[in-house]
Amino acid sequence: MSGTARKVGIIGGSGITELFSGAERRSHRIATPWGAPSAPIEAGSVGGVDVLFLPRHGPGHSIPPHRVNYRANIDALRSLGAETILTVSSVGSLKEELPPGTFVLPDQFVDLTKQRPTTFYDGGQVFHVSTADPFCPRLLAAAARAGARVGGPFAEHKTYVCVEGPRFSTRAESKWFRTLADVIGMTLVPEVTLARERALCYACLAMVTDFDVWAERPVEAREIAETMRSNAERMRRVLEELLPEAAGERDCPCPGALKDAAL
Repeated sequence: MSGTARKVGIIGGSGITELFSGAERRSHRIATPWGAPSAPIEAGSVGGVDVLFLPRHGPGHSIPPHRVNYRANIDALRSLGAETILTVSSVGSLKEELPPGTFVLPDQFVDLTKQRPTTFYDGGQVFHVSTADPFCPRLLAAAARAGARVGGPFAEHKTYVCVEGPRFSTRAESKWFRTLADVIGMTLVPEVTLARERALCYACLAMVTDFDVWAERPVEAREIAETMRSNAERMRRVLEELLPEAAGERDCPCPGALKDAAL
C-alpha cells in the first residue's frame, strides 16, 4: 500500500459487522444538514486499516430502501474522514450465468428510482458531476484482485439497475429489466452519485441472492436472507483482502470530480 493510509467507510448489512469481531470499536452519533444517518457509525481497525461501518438499513434492518437517508449517510462518513467508500448490497440476478452466491462488481448503473433526493446541490451553487464512469477504477481493480484471491464465483463489468422498492418486480418488469442490466437492486442510487458529488472513491460489492422473477419463480425474502447468511463469511474475507488497497493512495480521477462540474 503506497502513500498515507486513509479511512475507509463501509456501508453494509448482515454479517459485515463481524469485521470488528474481537476488536475495540467506538460509536459515533453524527448530525448532518440532511438529518441523522441510518445508525450510529462504528469506528475500528481491521488489519491496521481505520474503518467506519454504517448499517444502511439501520438497527435490525428497520429502514426500507426508499426511506434510507442516503445524503446523511454519505455526508456523515465523509465528516468522520472517509475518503473511500465500499458498499455491500444484495441483488437479484437478471442473467442465467449469475446464479445466487455470485459476487458481482458493477461498473455501470441504470437509475429507475422515483422519489429519492439524489443530490447535495438543490440550489445556490449547481454542480453537474459526470457519471459516465460512476465507480472508482482504482477500487474496481483492487476488488477484482481481492475476489480472485478469496475465490468463489465473482463477476466483473456488470450493470446494476436500481429500482425504487420495497416491492419486488412484476414478471413483465423483470423481463424488461433483463434488456437493461445484469443485476437488480434497490440501494445503489443515489449512494453512488452522492459519493461522486463529495469526490469520494466508491465501489459496490453486490451479492446475488436470487434470480429475479423473470425466472418464473417468485422471489421470497426468506430465500434472500438465507443466501446472505451463507455468503457473509466470504464477503467478510473479500473486504479484509480489499481494505489495505482501498486505504491507499487515491491515484484515480475521483478527487477531481467537482473540478469541471460547476456552472
